[in-house]
Amino acid sequence: MPLTPVPNRKLLHTRTIEAKGYARDDGLYDLEAQLVDVKTHDKVGPAGTRRAGDPIHGMWLRITVDVSLTIMGAEASFDAVPYEGHCERIAPDYGRLVGLMIAPGFTSKARELLGGTRGCTHVTDLVGILGTLAFQTIANRRAREMQATVRPFQLNRCHALAATGDVVRNYYPRWFEPGGPAQSEPTPGRD
Repeated sequence: MPLTPVPNRKLLHTRTIEAKGYARDDGLYDLEAQLVDVKTHDKVGPAGTRRAGDPIHGMWLRITVDVSLTIMGAEASFDAVPYEGHCERIAPDYGRLVGLMIAPGFTSKARELLGGTRGCTHVTDLVGILGTLAFQTIANRRAREMQATVRPFQLNRCHALAATGDVVRNYYPRWFEPGGPAQSEPTPGRD
């Protein structure tokens, strides 16, 4: 559902972020994101004028991960920058992501390595997006494969996922329990 309409306003800036996850033939996964910033008016700055519609920022980040979500490769690239000849020089530093594992604390570790003057603000913002994309690309695929042998952890954790209910019957049929009320399982770490 879209947001409610707001009258009498003018678009000034659009930031587009597109992220894609790919499975590779060698068993690795490529996660790529592109960020593009565009103004609807000419922008005059210290490095010159950027015409309306021309990208101010055009940046890419690719990380390659294995099935354990360990980063095996990382590459940044720049199509448009506000300070040509300067901004894009930081691209090789994104190789410092290699060896990190996408797990709790990943984004904080990446910011320690590439935050502030150690990186590009916009490319470093893409790191977190690729972290969540990794789970959408890989973890969900692994979860589907595991459903054949391991009961999904989320069953009986809410009313929609009661083992005796229609959602489980339709989407997790191997784990459907006909008849009787669903048994609520305690959430780990909660009393």
